[in-house]
Amino acid sequence: MKQSLQLRTSQHLALTPQLQQSIRLLQLSTLELHQEIEQILSDNPLLERLDDPLDRSVRLLADGAINNAPANGEAPQPQPGQEPQEGAKPEAEGVDDGAHGADSAHGEAEGDWGMDGGGARGSDDEDGRPQLEAEGITLREHLAEQIRLTGCGTRDRALAELVIDALDDNGYLEEPLDEIHARLPAELEIEMDELRCALALVQSLDPIGVGARSAAECLALQIRRMPGVPLVTRRLALKIVEGYLTWFAQREYTKLKKALDCDDEDLREVQAVVRQCNPHPGAAFGGGVSDYVVPDVIVRRAKDGWQVALNPEVMPKLRVNALYANLLKQGRSESQMGAQLQEAKWLIKNMRQRFDTILRVAEAIVERQRNFFSHGAVAMRPLVLREIADTLGLHESTISRVTTQKYMLTPHGMFELKYFFGSHVATEAGGEASSTAIRALIAQLTGAEDPRNPLSDSKIAEMLGEQGMVIARRTVAKYREALKIPPVSLRKSL
Repeated sequence: MKQSLQLRTSQHLALTPQLQQSIRLLQLSTLELHQEIEQILSDNPLLERLDDPLDRSVRLLADGAINNAPANGEAPQPQPGQEPQEGAKPEAEGVDDGAHGADSAHGEAEGDWGMDGGGARGSDDEDGRPQLEAEGITLREHLAEQIRLTGCGTRDRALAELVIDALDDNGYLEEPLDEIHARLPAELEIEMDELRCALALVQSLDPIGVGARSAAECLALQIRRMPGVPLVTRRLALKIVEGYLTWFAQREYTKLKKALDCDDEDLREVQAVVRQCNPHPGAAFGGGVSDYVVPDVIVRRAKDGWQVALNPEVMPKLRVNALYANLLKQGRSESQMGAQLQEAKWLIKNMRQRFDTILRVAEAIVERQRNFFSHGAVAMRPLVLREIADTLGLHESTISRVTTQKYMLTPHGMFELKYFFGSHVATEAGGEASSTAIRALIAQLTGAEDPRNPLSDSKIAEMLGEQGMVIARRTVAKYREALKIPPVSLRKSL
């Protein structure tokens, strides 16, 4: 084979590190974005954050003294009646805090991002120090404390704590007593009756219903200890939850009345008693933490329409460290810091571009969904990602990244940006109706129905057809299930 040398020209698309970072920041949620920034701040000393939540916290020095100076380098203000420290310069003659030096040395990209980092606080502002949440008590600790107060013997208390350890998060005993008894060492000579007595002791504790082995037993424990219930109603309620709970849950009232020889009034009273019970008595002691969504965009009504603004609380305020920037300008730093300075520039620029893109997309959405903001979900119009992409001159994948895990606060509530996009259903007039608007109409129809004669899926489809919307029964069923609306049989009441 003969060797030869050839010269060819070709074109290919390459993603630069800056473009890769821009795409990654765009698709991150608010929480993931702040986690990413914290990681970058720990790796890059040339980047600093002005809105550190711990800036105004009290710090301890190495000798144990209290340092009230903010972490951003501002000088502490003297207390009333306190003499200024010796050697301290007046504020007008103080050393440059670094913001001006960084701006003048490296241009706009290194300036403060967003609002001023100083954050002047008025006299009416609350203390910004973070508050520590007290650790909640667990279900096991709550029950064990009650066991100690009963004054029972050491053996009985140990068996009761054994039962408590077998409870799940809802307070149910899912493992049978036989299996618990089989796991116990034979040399302890524990009888099955002792284990049953320990379970009865646990079931007598607060919250009522804890230690139950089924939903029926949990309800029965609460009904027996419920005050103010007539004896006849209590007996009927116990008979229903212990023997006919499935019929009662499925609202088979005709079968219940025939089997128990009762009327509608008796079932109404039993229904009122059962609704006072808690089917998950131990859930209140769960260690779950509530997740709160912070909006990226806020929409308010203005004189000339609807105003869209970014939420300043989720916009991190970043800048280049002035000390290191001056060292680079004087040529007294290492070459590695030059690369870190460029990375800091890229991050600040990409952060600005991220929020600008989110704002542009949000404004385009509000422009096309004005009827929704004025009249609610029933006025939602069909919208697809391509329509916003063509309007803004962006790629459809970019719009998808912007609308994922980004939230908008509106007068009607908090919504993900993807909520405003959806499929459409044809109308008899040849137009289109948004699936979101149809779901809102289904919720309105089921909310205004007669509880004794609820609307079936076929009836809802027929009523929507009278309004000019061509929709099948199974489509109504799919939308109803998405709204978590029970079927007609479970919506029927006495």
